[in-house]
Amino acid sequence: MWVKGLILGCAAGMAAIIYPTLEQRVIQPGDSAPSFSIKTDTGKNVTEKDFGGKVLVLNFWATWCRGCIEEFAALNEFSARNKGNGVVVVAVSVDKNENLYRRFLQSTRPAFETARDPEWNIGASYGTFLLPETYVIDSKGQVEKKFIGAIDNFPELDRLVKTL
Repeated sequence: MWVKGLILGCAAGMAAIIYPTLEQRVIQPGDSAPSFSIKTDTGKNVTEKDFGGKVLVLNFWATWCRGCIEEFAALNEFSARNKGNGVVVVAVSVDKNENLYRRFLQSTRPAFETARDPEWNIGASYGTFLLPETYVIDSKGQVEKKFIGAIDNFPELDRLVKTL
């Protein structure tokens, strides 16, 4: 009987040690932004380090995501309003269907950098599993704010980037 208890105790102890390593890390405000590299639709190779001295608004989205589509026009206006103010917007789509993605961009003509990450590698490194999701990253590479779901308060975003 005591052997069974010992085995169960050891198994529970091992599970307590191993389980946290199996969890995906979810980036939160105060964390350093994970490294990434992606080629934008304009042909630029972009990394999180390319924005030294600027604030990066990193948005994860998809054409099949209703909230993403609703947010897209407002994100476009935000980007245009903040052009030249040390703010860069990069929207990374997780669309697998490249044709649908390209048609959407042709119809919306975004005023910011866009890229496609169909394998969801960059979003996964941030712990993004809901769309849309937006990270505001300061000039030193620290995540200042995380918006889960469509941003419905762009004045808050405007105030935040002005303080950074």
